[in-house]
Amino acid sequence: MAGKNWTISGEYIESCNCEYLCPCIYTNPQGEATDEHCVSLQAYRLDKGQCGDVDLTGLRFALIIRSGRVMADGGWVFAHVIDESADEAQRAALGAIISGEAGGIPGRIRDNLVSDYRGIQFKPIKFVKDGLHHEVDIPGVLSFEVDGVPSRNGNGEPFYLDNTAHPANTRLALARSSHLRIDGFGLELSMSGVGNNGHFAPFSWTG
Repeated sequence: MAGKNWTISGEYIESCNCEYLCPCIYTNPQGEATDEHCVSLQAYRLDKGQCGDVDLTGLRFALIIRSGRVMADGGWVFAHVIDESADEAQRAALGAIISGEAGGIPGRIRDNLVSDYRGIQFKPIKFVKDGLHHEVDIPGVLSFEVDGVPSRNGNGEPFYLDNTAHPANTRLALARSSHLRIDGFGLELSMSGVGNNGHFAPFSWTG
């Protein structure tokens, strides 16, 4: 699998437990998180995807990350969920990609930052993108909702942070979270009504 060319692209949504605005983004990510750990929940929808002869279009997956206070120091907990509708070939191909086995951005994350890899589960993934409102729900694992922070220009667009080193995109929309929950892979956290950090953006990865 690692020798096959692959490409995936679509939309990404994220919420983390940091206060808005998460310092990891604008410090590359050398700054301290606003809590003892940074817990980042990321969901991805594949509008296009191919790995060798396996079509991945339409699938969804999630990344679960918990780092220490400074993300760049490594020592991450890393885990994944893949859309349970994926067939056996799709599960193998997408699993190799997002686990880092097939290289690309996930491979660099796995090789340089992860010390505790907790594997992959297969679950239904709800992914809603409705204007500035975004929702993700994976029963028994995680859920979060974020709303883009609208610009006062009145054009319906959120604020953006550009030229970042984030793995999803160099340009991220800024958002705040109405709730965040994880209860899976040995991690537990629940936050509601505190306006913690969020982002969303298109993404495109190749390997």
